[in-house]
Amino acid sequence: MLQTANRIAYDENHELFRDQVRKFFDKELHPNLDRWEEEEIVDRGFWKACGAAGLLCPTMPEEYGGLGTDFGYNAVIDEELAYAGSSAGITLQSDIVADYILSYGSEEQKKEWLPKMISGEAITAIAMTEPGTGSDLQSVKTTAKKDGNHYVINGSKTYITNGQNADLIIVVAKTDPTLGAKGVSLILVESDRDGFERGRNLDKIGQHSADTSELFFNDVRVPMTNCLGEEGMGFVYLMSQLPQERLGIAISGQAAAQRAFDEAVKFTKDRAAFGKTIFDFQNTQFTLAELAADLQVGWAHLDWAIKRHLDGDLTAEEGAAAKLWHTELQWKACDAALQLHGGAGYMNEYPIARLWRDARVQRIYGGTSEIMKLVIGRSV
Repeated sequence: MLQTANRIAYDENHELFRDQVRKFFDKELHPNLDRWEEEEIVDRGFWKACGAAGLLCPTMPEEYGGLGTDFGYNAVIDEELAYAGSSAGITLQSDIVADYILSYGSEEQKKEWLPKMISGEAITAIAMTEPGTGSDLQSVKTTAKKDGNHYVINGSKTYITNGQNADLIIVVAKTDPTLGAKGVSLILVESDRDGFERGRNLDKIGQHSADTSELFFNDVRVPMTNCLGEEGMGFVYLMSQLPQERLGIAISGQAAAQRAFDEAVKFTKDRAAFGKTIFDFQNTQFTLAELAADLQVGWAHLDWAIKRHLDGDLTAEEGAAAKLWHTELQWKACDAALQLHGGAGYMNEYPIARLWRDARVQRIYGGTSEIMKLVIGRSV
């Protein structure tokens, strides 16, 4: 269990909410983790249970069915989900998609989708990455061409979280391919539109219970009212939302790093070799001591970043730095913890194996570590 007694980012209400989240996960998440890993998708029933418990999109205003809370409540869910070792895509819906719709959507779009997202009736995704385009969102090839009062969308996307379950997808597309970044728009596409197809549920190294898909758009017609915000402003919107997206990834990275450390401490204290426990060897204590120091620094920095974001002051560079540091720490902690498990760490029956597998992509999605360095470097 995460120790939160000395945290400064949260107040009493956040901690009361954390208790509710833990009780809910004990009932609805932990018993199903292994099955979801095997089936490579999370039940839609879990989404509806999350909605009923107030765990989906809690920051959304009460008028749409949300709790009207601050991002700290999202952060609590992010931490507890990552510490549990789950890759369920609920954080994408709460931390990313909901804010796009709230910030840029029309009142009609908000009333149509936010209540369903909050209840778990609707599952959402955001389709940015393409087979030939990763972090360079200005170079997307998917087009949304005007035809009367409709857009006709053609293109393909890949590595899309919630792709198999999604009822609504925010599609990053070029409404004017001649304008570069200024020609990028965000288009809402319902999954029951003619011409929309889901590809395979991708076979990944880790995060097996997170359905991650290819999506295909073949002359998909949507009304122009499905444009999210202003046409041509998509790239600006994407850049504006990145600090929160990257902070969310940093939060999950820190919590997963703590879980890996806790697993290593538990294992090394239980396992004996050469007449003493693995924990009693100096190398083990030095490794754990270094990780403990890194985690102490990490939690202090994370609280600072969360408070900065709650105050509306977290910059793009600070968000990038948070993602870079905490996901790199996550990988370091998971790899060191697996090593301390020895051969047992390579066995899927031990939690560290899943934590290690799931950690690897954290340094890639949401902007690679190398891209984070470029973002930070531009501000130096």
